[in-house]
Amino acid sequence: MKLGYNLALEQVQKLIMTPELRQAIQLLQFNSQELNEYLEQQIEENPLLDPVNTVEEYENIDDYSNEREEIDWKEYIGKYDDVSYRPQRDKNIKEFSYENFVSYSPSLKENLLFQLNVSELRDSDKKIGEVLIENIDENGYLITDINQIAMDMGIKVSRIENVLFTVQTFDPLGVGARNLKECLLIQVRGDRLENPYVELIIKNYLEDIAHNRLMKISKELDIDLNEVKKICDYIRTLEPKPGRCFSPNSDQVKYITPDVTIEYIDGEYIIILNDVTGPRLNINSFYREMIRKGNDPKATEFLSEKLNSAMWIIRSIEQRRATIYNVVESILKFQREFFEKGEKGLKPLTLKEVAEDIDMHESTVSRATNGKYVQTPRGLYELKYFFTSGLSTSKGDVSSTSIKAIIKDIIEGENQKKPYSDQKISDILKGKGISISRRTVAKYRDELEIPSSSIRKRY
Repeated sequence: MKLGYNLALEQVQKLIMTPELRQAIQLLQFNSQELNEYLEQQIEENPLLDPVNTVEEYENIDDYSNEREEIDWKEYIGKYDDVSYRPQRDKNIKEFSYENFVSYSPSLKENLLFQLNVSELRDSDKKIGEVLIENIDENGYLITDINQIAMDMGIKVSRIENVLFTVQTFDPLGVGARNLKECLLIQVRGDRLENPYVELIIKNYLEDIAHNRLMKISKELDIDLNEVKKICDYIRTLEPKPGRCFSPNSDQVKYITPDVTIEYIDGEYIIILNDVTGPRLNINSFYREMIRKGNDPKATEFLSEKLNSAMWIIRSIEQRRATIYNVVESILKFQREFFEKGEKGLKPLTLKEVAEDIDMHESTVSRATNGKYVQTPRGLYELKYFFTSGLSTSKGDVSSTSIKAIIKDIIEGENQKKPYSDQKISDILKGKGISISRRTVAKYRDELEIPSSSIRKRY
């Protein structure tokens, strides 16, 4: 066979991921916070991009004043006319507004140090107390062994313990404890209960309380079962983490801004896209006019390049909005019973079904639902929530979420003295036409964070 070189033209179709296509895919996958951060960066780099101002601008002040509602100021002031004597105010006196003051909540350590400084301890003991407080974690527990503290400070352990007992009397009760038992005992002693069995049960039967083995406690201590139940109910009211009320994040309210809102108006569900999570952009009129005039070729070339980039970002954002709208519209069509009946009406749904419905690829639907939230008349949900697996029953396919809701209702309606076992719940579901095994019931119950029947039992 003869080998050689030659030139030949050949037309081939290839899928090439251009930078613009990568950018469009990236924008679709961004959640609202990531999108806003990305757009802020692009607006700083690209002078042609301008965020659309939702506030209506007026060129003439008369146009604004004419559109405002006319107010009869004479009648308005006449209602508050007061001819009584009013003392003259001294304008030199400075006035303070409480709105200008920022509220501040002390941390756990600051609160304990304040109580330490106003205590009756000696200055040398206060230094020991400061070391102990510095070794208390955010939950209120002493995380360092007092033997190690005594060794580091060159002080007897008994003296460290005496200061620790004083710190344990500080508010909140239970702070400075070395373990859960000590924490609960400090709170019990602070309440000054006269029942000696409370401390005894905390010292020896905490694990039995966790597993609801009240009969064992009653037999071993030879006390009435109802008395044991009252003691256990009281122990459950104690605070296992006394320091968490001073958590630095306790006052920070975290909220989610939904990307889409579904409202029920006049018997129809209306889909409204949130402009805050997908802001609209415009082309700056000043630079657009510079491109049109074209006085400076270099400036025109630079601005033309930025214009192409800006137009592609604007198109990508609009395409992102349209894709999210189509996905939510398809979800609304498949899961209409959920919006009418709640969790029990949720049907099994896959990304493939929605992708075929809106004629898009499955990966595009996955990106459009990743990290996106929808506000519905039934609450705020992530779009991924509506995609659930299902089980075949005599009534058709039922989603796992709706089965969990049914299991939760069954457990809430049970007799607490005789709670249903997993097998009994499985039998009840079979009576409803939902055939699932006891193991599946146990799995769903664990996912709902519902304890087993032995722990749920009330004596």
